[in-house]
Amino acid sequence: MGEWGTLPATMDYLKEMVVLGGSTHPTLVADVCARLGVEPGRVRFTRFSNENVKVRVESNVRDRDVFVLQTSCPPVNESLMETLILIDALRSSGAGRVTAVLPYFPYVRSDKQDEPGISITARLVADLLVTAGAQRVVTLDMHSPQIHGFFRVPVDHLTAIPVLCSKLAEDRSVQRVVVATDVGEAKDAGRFAASLGYPVAVIDKRRQGDDEHAIPKTLVGDVQGRRALIVDDELATGGTILEAAELVLRMGAAGAEAAVVHAVLSGNAVERLRRSSLTRLVVTDSIPLPEEKRDPRIEVVSVAPLLAEALRRIHHGQGTADLASRR
Repeated sequence: MGEWGTLPATMDYLKEMVVLGGSTHPTLVADVCARLGVEPGRVRFTRFSNENVKVRVESNVRDRDVFVLQTSCPPVNESLMETLILIDALRSSGAGRVTAVLPYFPYVRSDKQDEPGISITARLVADLLVTAGAQRVVTLDMHSPQIHGFFRVPVDHLTAIPVLCSKLAEDRSVQRVVVATDVGEAKDAGRFAASLGYPVAVIDKRRQGDDEHAIPKTLVGDVQGRRALIVDDELATGGTILEAAELVLRMGAAGAEAAVVHAVLSGNAVERLRRSSLTRLVVTDSIPLPEEKRDPRIEVVSVAPLLAEALRRIHHGQGTADLASRR
C-alpha cells in the first residue's frame, strides 16, 4: 500500500465506511476523507434561537461502519453537545458501529480529583460518549494515560509524536537537545530524542507555598551551546513552555524552539508567544488554528494521514498498535 491513506480506487468495500464530521474542523474531515477515498458523510446542524441544536444525518448509515470526527475547541461545551447528539442520531438511524474520533479529547485536563468537591470531568465525558452510542473511541496524545481506563469500550490512543518528528528531522543544520517541561513529560521527550538522535534534558519544577503554579527552578542535563527543543503534549496559555524557554536560555542554550501536539493557544497565549524568545513552534492540526492565532513562528503539520490510516485499519479489523501512544 504506500504512504498512509493512499488506497487503490478499486477497493469497493470502502462503500461500507462513512466518515461524518462535526462542525469544529471541516478541513481535517475533508483531508481524512480524501486520503481514504470517500466523500464526507452528509449531516445538517441547525441551531435554534433558544441555543438548542438539531442534528440530522442525511447519509445512509444503516448497518454501516460510521466514524464521527470532531475535535474539542471553542466553543468547547457546544461542540461536545453536538458530538453527543450526532452519535445518538446515528444510533437512531441504525448505524452498524459508531466510532468517535476525537483528535483533542474534551476536558482532557480534568482527569483527577485534585481538590474536594469537583468532578473528574474526563471520566464523565467518557461515560457520556458511551451512553450516546459510541462503540469505539480514537484520540491523540491524551494528557494522562489513566483517561484510557475511563472507557468501557475499546480506545485507540494514537500518538502524533512521529508526525512532529518527521517535520523536525527536515532540519539537521543545528545541534539540538530535547527538553522535557517536567518529569512527567520525560518519557515523551525520550521518544522525541530517540527518533531524532538528540540528547535529553529535564526541567525540575517546584511549587512555592500554596501557589498552584509550578516554577521552573533548574535543569537536569546540558543545553550549553545547543538549540533547546522543548516538547509537551499541548500548549494552552503558554506559561509552561515559555517559562521553560527563558530557563534554558539562562542556562546557556543557543536558542529555544518547541513542539507540541495540541495547539490550544487559550487566553493570551499568542500574544505571549509573540513577546517571547521562542523562535519556532511546531504543532499539529488536531485543533484548527484560526487566522487570529496564526504567527510566522507557528508551523502546522497534519495528522490527517495518521487518522486516515487508523480509521482504515479499524474498518478492516487490523491493529493500530504501532500507531499508538505508549505513555
